[in-house]
Amino acid sequence: MEGIKLNDGVVIPQVGFGTFKIQPNGETEKAVAYALSCGCRHIDTAAGYFNEADVGRAVRNSGLRREDVFVTSKIWLQDHGYEAARKGIDATLAKLGFDYIDLYLIHHPYGDVPGAWRAFEEAKAAGKIRSIGVSNMSVKIWQSFVPQFDTIPSVNQIECHPYQQQRAIRAIMAEAGTALEAWAPLGQGNPSLHSEPLLLDLAAKYGKNVGQVILRFEVQEGAIVFPKSTNPERIKGNLEVFDFALTADEMTAIRALDKGVGHHDPDKPGVAERLLSKCRVHD
Repeated sequence: MEGIKLNDGVVIPQVGFGTFKIQPNGETEKAVAYALSCGCRHIDTAAGYFNEADVGRAVRNSGLRREDVFVTSKIWLQDHGYEAARKGIDATLAKLGFDYIDLYLIHHPYGDVPGAWRAFEEAKAAGKIRSIGVSNMSVKIWQSFVPQFDTIPSVNQIECHPYQQQRAIRAIMAEAGTALEAWAPLGQGNPSLHSEPLLLDLAAKYGKNVGQVILRFEVQEGAIVFPKSTNPERIKGNLEVFDFALTADEMTAIRALDKGVGHHDPDKPGVAERLLSKCRVHD
C-alpha cells in the first residue's frame, strides 16, 4: 500500500476504508475486518458515525499489530471548545479501546473550533493523538480559523471527486503543506459520474471498473481516499488501484469533468444547527 507523509512526518496509507453510514450493530465490525483481511491498513470513523467501538473491536481482533493499522476518527461539533474537546478525545479513545488515535479531525468546523484545536494540540503533545487535522473546511472557513492555530492541520478531509475537485481550497492547502483527504471519492455513487463515457472507456482500456479508474485518478492527484462499501467484492476491488496508471492526457481529460458542485456546502447558512439537530453523540 502506498503512503503519504504528512506535514508532521507521520505516514498515512493513501487508500483506506470509510465507515460512514455503516451500522454499529456488527455490520461495521464485519466490514472493517474484511477490509483488513484484504490488506487495507487505514480505517476512517467518527464519533458522529456511532461505530467507533465496532472499528476498535475489528482492529483489536484482526491479529495485526496496533501500529500497523492507521485509524482516523473525528470529534463531533457538540464537543467543540477546549474542555469539551478534551472529554471528546478521551471518549473516542475509550470507544476504540486504543491508547492513541493515529489521526483526529475537527469533523465540522463551527463554534469554538480554536478551543477544540488547543485540546487537539495538547493531546498530540501527550501522545494521545499522532496527527491532527480538520474536515469540511472551505476557503472561507479555513481563512477564519487556521490563522488562529499554532499548528497547521496535517489534513483537510473534504468532499472531492471528479465532479467536485475543490481547486480553490486545494491551492491553499498545498501552500500550507496540508494533505487532501477525499470523502465521497466515488461521488456517493452518482449514476451520471459512473456512466461518463470517458470513464467507461478508460475502465475498458485498463480492465478495471469505473470506480477503480476514479480512485486511481484521485491517487495520482495526491489525494488520500477511503471509499466505503459493505460489498466484499467492492471492498477488495477498491484497494486494487496500484497496478495501473493513467497517462497525463487522461488525467487532464478527467480534470475537465469538474462541475465545481458537490453534495455538501460548508458555507451554507444554518449547517451547524442542522447537523446538531440531527445528531447528538451524548446528552
